[in-house]
Amino acid sequence: MKRRVIAAGIAMTLGLTATACGGDDGGDSESGGSATDGKGKTLTVWIMEGTNPDARPFFKAAGKAFEKKTGAKIKVEYQQWATAQKKFTTAIEGGPDQVPDVAEVGTTWVPQFADADALVDVTDKVKESGLSDDLVEGLKDAGTLDGKQYGMPWYAGVRSIVYRKDVFEKHKIKAPTNWKELRAAALTLKDKEPDMIPFPVAGGAEMFATAFIWGSDGELAVEKGDKWKSEINSKESIEGIQYYTDLAKKDKVSPAKANTWTEKEVGDAWNKGEVAMSVGGNWTPKAIVDANPDLKGKLAAVPIPGQDGGMGRSFLGGSYLSTFDTDQKELAWEFVKMITTGKFATQWAEETNYFPGQNSELEKIAAKKDPLVEPFAKQMIEAGATVPKTKAYAEIQASQVVTGMVQSILNGKASVKDAADKAAKDMDAIFAKDE
Repeated sequence: MKRRVIAAGIAMTLGLTATACGGDDGGDSESGGSATDGKGKTLTVWIMEGTNPDARPFFKAAGKAFEKKTGAKIKVEYQQWATAQKKFTTAIEGGPDQVPDVAEVGTTWVPQFADADALVDVTDKVKESGLSDDLVEGLKDAGTLDGKQYGMPWYAGVRSIVYRKDVFEKHKIKAPTNWKELRAAALTLKDKEPDMIPFPVAGGAEMFATAFIWGSDGELAVEKGDKWKSEINSKESIEGIQYYTDLAKKDKVSPAKANTWTEKEVGDAWNKGEVAMSVGGNWTPKAIVDANPDLKGKLAAVPIPGQDGGMGRSFLGGSYLSTFDTDQKELAWEFVKMITTGKFATQWAEETNYFPGQNSELEKIAAKKDPLVEPFAKQMIEAGATVPKTKAYAEIQASQVVTGMVQSILNGKASVKDAADKAAKDMDAIFAKDE
């Protein structure tokens, strides 16, 4: 049986509350609620640099609350995303004395670290805490392998469509609800706003392309039995790749300079007021306005549309807080629970502009009806997707298989079919090494 890599939708009307799910106890209770005695102990915690503009005050407060609750102190060591995966790998190879007690782990890294027996299975602890049913399904799924959950979802981001509301209103363009409307809007913008980029097709932004592969009901890869097999060259996947790259090659709604752009370059163009519409993350509108205050009130968002309507799937990425297999596993779990639930989860989400990992917390955000937040929350809950849950996919990403495929098409070096066939071959070769 094929296993599709998709996060199942969960309605916002679940009616869950943080109290009912045990969430507020984890974050708000500074005394009691834990039988773990940590007096005289210190947890080593690795946190990625950059998600929160200034994470130190947050962890100072969290550390104080944790010490009051358990008697234990925390020692936070900040890591760089660019070098963290290698540092983790080296530490894991060095044994329990080299790894942290708790660490922020990117969702796409979980399979690799779990496969190395470095992470602690906390499935039962999550259930005992009453948290399991409140976790965003896509995030929970991303950190669960063979029925075992390796940590708690901490925060996440998802991509939707960001557009210039003022420009759309000026030309009476409606927010797109399917691919035909998306293309029509981009072509109208090309005609009416020649000095703007209608829709950048960013060749170096992997998660822009995957949205269109998924949007035509294609897949990056599927699991058959216990083996992964690429499907990036399936009929459905090719249809999505064709649509996405044709926006640049045939419709010319994206300039040639965008052929190698990553999300950073797309963001830079937004900040300069050069973009009319693009794929963007839930963190994007705030970043744009912070960089260019003149755009305040001029942005809007809408979920990425499916090919014929509805909502297309979008990569749901983020971070887990995971406990490593050290001699302080129990104490480490108490810290993870405290940070990922209740007031500390809410505070982190507010400070970073990312989404929390619990439906009850997402419901609070959605209830505010912020037009620049609600579409992303809807996308995350109802159409968030994950990449293949295998350590091999980390190598596929490191080898830039998907972006290499897209760029070869945009630069005219290969047809869509030839580029997709090569990508599939490259993926399968990496999957085979992992068997």
